[in-house]
Amino acid sequence: MELRVLNYFLTVAREKTISKAAEVLHLSQPTLSKQLKDLEEELGVQLFIRGNREISLTEDGVYLQNRGKEILSLVDTTTSNLQKNEVIGGDIMIGGGETQAFHFLSVILNELMENYPDINVHLYSGNADDVKDKIDMGLLDFGLVIDPVEKQKYEYLPLPISDRWGILINENHALASKAFVTPKDLTDHALLISNQTLVNNQLSEWLGENLSHFKIAGSYNLLYNASLLVKEGNIVAFCIDGIINTKDSGLVFVPLKPALTARINIIWKKKQIFSNAGTLLLEKLASHTKTKSS
Repeated sequence: MELRVLNYFLTVAREKTISKAAEVLHLSQPTLSKQLKDLEEELGVQLFIRGNREISLTEDGVYLQNRGKEILSLVDTTTSNLQKNEVIGGDIMIGGGETQAFHFLSVILNELMENYPDINVHLYSGNADDVKDKIDMGLLDFGLVIDPVEKQKYEYLPLPISDRWGILINENHALASKAFVTPKDLTDHALLISNQTLVNNQLSEWLGENLSHFKIAGSYNLLYNASLLVKEGNIVAFCIDGIINTKDSGLVFVPLKPALTARINIIWKKKQIFSNAGTLLLEKLASHTKTKSS
């Protein structure tokens, strides 16, 4: 499958008609129709459902659309980084969940972008499982994740930052006046947990037993929407301190006892070859980490 034809397919999927897509691509309609038919024959699947007015995608078409966008994005990033190889520039793709550690990273990123205007930074927000999947596919250069790191799969640099875990609750909740909460305090309360695999393992260890023994009301990916659910009811959300500004918010953060903290790491794929911008970021991170740790 040629990248040119993949771009044709994505354009038709976006425009929803052959005529509009042909106009955008500066092709004749018969030429574009033939290219799409050839693509379906090459792949051995039907990609489109051709209606009277619009074209829609089959299940296979939706899959190709999603992966096709990722493929072309990776090609664009690679091309940009190669073209800027003589100067320090190009794209740095970073993913991470909600963590205070990003403040540490932000200082370095701002310094790089100020000193090297040809550097572009692209941020992706998602939990650790999402971030690692995108690193594996080559769509992200770096990811911010908590301990433990899959050392057989990723290179990593521990950052001089730790996250503190606690609960987020409505200010009128029965636990809101406590200085800290223990596993016993949470036995009879509905809990909202992160849907990250490693986080749930850590919470199970802290609680002293399997999560199934507690009242799990649901899960969340990123905390903001979960905080709105917490604010309007009696649900208890396990979360990291500092992600939600609780001042005058109607919400309260209460730390766990015994304390549960998580070390933050920046990870990248083993044998990863970076652009000069990515290499420079890694050098700056190592330097800042050493300085802050000493």
